Amino acid sequence: MELGETKNNPESSPDTENVEHLEDRALAPSCGDQRDSTGDAAWKSTSSCHDINMMDQKLRPIEQQLQYLLNKADEFQAHLLYRRDNLQKENFARVVPTFLRTCQPYFTYLESTARSSLPQRTPLPVYIRSRLLDFSQQLCARLEQLVLTYTSFDFLSLEEAEPASISHFYIGKCQIDSVRLSIYRYCCPAPYLAGVDTGLYKRMRWNVERPRESLQQETDGEMEGETVEDKPVAGKERATKTEYYFLCYEDVPEEPADGGDGEGKGETVAIGNVVRMWSIGQWVQTQPEPVTDDIYEWVLCWVPQAQYHRLLCLGGEEPTACSATDCLLGALFSQQSPVESPSPETT
Repeated sequence: MELGETKNNPESSPDTENVEHLEDRALAPSCGDQRDSTGDAAWKSTSSCHDINMMDQKLRPIEQQLQYLLNKADEFQAHLLYRRDNLQKENFARVVPTFLRTCQPYFTYLESTARSSLPQRTPLPVYIRSRLLDFSQQLCARLEQLVLTYTSFDFLSLEEAEPASISHFYIGKCQIDSVRLSIYRYCCPAPYLAGVDTGLYKRMRWNVERPRESLQQETDGEMEGETVEDKPVAGKERATKTEYYFLCYEDVPEEPADGGDGEGKGETVAIGNVVRMWSIGQWVQTQPEPVTDDIYEWVLCWVPQAQYHRLLCLGGEEPTACSATDCLLGALFSQQSPVESPSPETT
């Protein structure tokens, strides 16, 4: 991709050929195989630096497009702060949603290139993968700041109950074998269930789409002999099943320090102190019934009800969007048990 093309067409995808074949070109030795043993360490160091420089060159067009999008976000924010009187409110309200859609192809490219694992595809070098995910994290943080700034001037709403709100935005997708995953970021923590106080607040959402063939054994046990085709679903839903996972936090009472007995011996904490704990859990819908064929149940249901099936406990520090996605993928595709067994479900 030429630099001029990047500037003139922000929605165009970066040069995929530059990245997809990096492992074939960037890691090639910079000199012949003939070298003496005394110079082996020096050769490896020189070769490693040369490889990094080559990979940086291949990444430069992608980084230039990132810089273009970051600069556009700065322009939109400056326009809001310093030239707000020149545009009507409805025009300002359209700026951010349009720009978020403009960034979607770039997010898709970054996440799918860095994370997707397909049989015919050679894995990227670790350095390339980490740089692409860093680009994604930078753009995600900048867009989140832009949305919050426009919200502070009452041009946007973050309330999920409002049809025109921007409570969250798309930050990429990837595919691992036959499983597809789409990623969304909430601009600020939102209640797990709209209008219901569960104590849980969501920060990210992942839509995980699986082929029903891979869930056949589980489905057979649940349906008691009913075939997949007999389920009250239509179109694409016949072949796939979508699961929803969330990054959430909840404030829980802080445990006394080790050695404390609550009576002055050892360190204790004051009553009422809480600590914020982060976790990843699955949305388990209870109302309306997920497989119901009664459309009126969906029409008359103001807020769907669901339980929170905790899969992973991540501790007291909020993970970045990229590291949270890494944790979820590790739990979904690991052959081992999750870090924490499913806790009692939260309604």
